[in-house]
Amino acid sequence: MQTPNPRAQHPDDLRTMFVELVAAGDADGLASLYEPDAVIAFPPGRLSQGRDAIRAIWASIIDAGVPITLEPALPTVACGGIALTSTIRADGVGLRVQVVRRQADGSWRRLIDIPEMGASSPALGGEDDGR
Repeated sequence: MQTPNPRAQHPDDLRTMFVELVAAGDADGLASLYEPDAVIAFPPGRLSQGRDAIRAIWASIIDAGVPITLEPALPTVACGGIALTSTIRADGVGLRVQVVRRQADGSWRRLIDIPEMGASSPALGGEDDGR
């Protein structure tokens, strides 16, 4: 079942919605959790921008059968219409970090997503990202 346009009423809602949409195999629904020009740092060391690129990334992960489960959340930090959300990776090695922004209708969407931040992550100086 495809979700036409899910709306998160709180930044933390995005985490649960994300896992539900992966379980449903709904790459379109996943892409709708992001702002139109959102950026995702995936694959690690590379930036992909826009919903089409984000949809393609999550579709390939869904097609590959990569298990995605609800992970322990760290406290959300918010200031006005911007919030930082994060979870501890299920493997215990690193974090998943998102910057989310409140939309005009009061809902929240991801603006920046770093799904693989760990000791070997380019964001932490662990691997050369080619720059």
